[in-house]
Amino acid sequence: MKSIRGTTSGETLTARDRRHVWHPYSSIGSELPLFEVQSARGVRLTLTDGRELIDGMSSWWSAIHGYNVPALNAAAEAQIARMSHVMFGGLTHEPAVRLAERLVEITPAPLETVFLADSGSVAVEVALKMALQFAAASGHPSRQRVLALRGGYHGDTFGAMSVCDPVTGMHTLFAGTLAPQIFAPRPNCRFDAVWDPTDTLALEQLLATHADTLAAVILEPIVQGAGGMWFYHPDYLREVRRLCDHHGLLLIADEIATGFGRTGRLFACEHAGLAPDILCVGKALTGGFMTLAATLATREVAETIASAPPGVFMHGPTFMGNPLACAVANASLELLLESPWQQRIAALERGLCEGLALCRELPPVADVRVLGAIGVVEMREPVDMRVLPGAFVERGVWVRPFGRLVYVMPPFVMEAPDVAHLTSAIVDVLQHTARR
Repeated sequence: MKSIRGTTSGETLTARDRRHVWHPYSSIGSELPLFEVQSARGVRLTLTDGRELIDGMSSWWSAIHGYNVPALNAAAEAQIARMSHVMFGGLTHEPAVRLAERLVEITPAPLETVFLADSGSVAVEVALKMALQFAAASGHPSRQRVLALRGGYHGDTFGAMSVCDPVTGMHTLFAGTLAPQIFAPRPNCRFDAVWDPTDTLALEQLLATHADTLAAVILEPIVQGAGGMWFYHPDYLREVRRLCDHHGLLLIADEIATGFGRTGRLFACEHAGLAPDILCVGKALTGGFMTLAATLATREVAETIASAPPGVFMHGPTFMGNPLACAVANASLELLLESPWQQRIAALERGLCEGLALCRELPPVADVRVLGAIGVVEMREPVDMRVLPGAFVERGVWVRPFGRLVYVMPPFVMEAPDVAHLTSAIVDVLQHTARR
């Protein structure tokens, strides 16, 4: 057995972590702050030193019901007593079929077919492969590229990286190895502004020029998430749908961050009253309990792919349709849909608007914007990640900024006093930042 070199008796968990563990967008031995979590319940994380933090991040936007939720725990326990996993090739089971039926029921028509994936990035990979196979099966083998929006983020795998922002995205290191895609300017018209019809002119020109080489357009509806937390006008989406139809392109909606109520609608596409041809969901699908995602497509997409060689869709993860994850997802969807989630999101929106309003008066702040259960404070300069996370922890909240953005996506069950505490902590930390 390999010995763990250098470990000493009584060494802290953080020290052991820094020796061996890679964290997201970090490096081995990074000196950025690291906080040890012992447990989580409701909207609070408990650290090993006993401090409790109000969680403003919903574990990267997924834990919409909070933590240690009895209904989700019970669903997992009941399923694990039957089977935690079985291969999905040639076999099926009730949790997966029920989940597919429920997703078809609650998503915009005419989405009728469901591919169950492992994670959000994989769901995007699946969507891109569907679009390319559909184009080839439709007699357009030259349509091998995708148009995406600048400012977008779609995941960390290679296909997903190729449709992230090519300049400001997190993956420029790999630019030379990624599939070359077409990028339209980020929508300028804000969600709450008067619609400006000129906002899609550049997109129209790009589609007119490149349509013969494109299989699809991919975007994050209404909210561009990790690429900048930008909220844009629903009419932009309507125009994209019209242009896709005009040029015979599929529309892929990446709702991994926005799906299941985060923007105040069950799916962000509903703000524009439209349906995509392919829809990606994930994150909140299991209420943050465990990883699971899905890619939904119209029956036309599915049947066209099946009509041409090789006659099947070429993807199949080992843990596809994992029964344990599907059972928890079913329980999470039931919990969400039976709750007063619209009222909760509206209350969170009011609390975030009121609580973050003071940030507008701070010189380092460039913008404050709120939509549904998303609150964003955009700074003029990148934040200091060596300082800000610890400053938030000192004030009893968990907020994880990135770049120039200090943002929160609280669990839907967070109540008004905790929202007020969360937002006042943000104001306090940024006020101190302004005085430095």
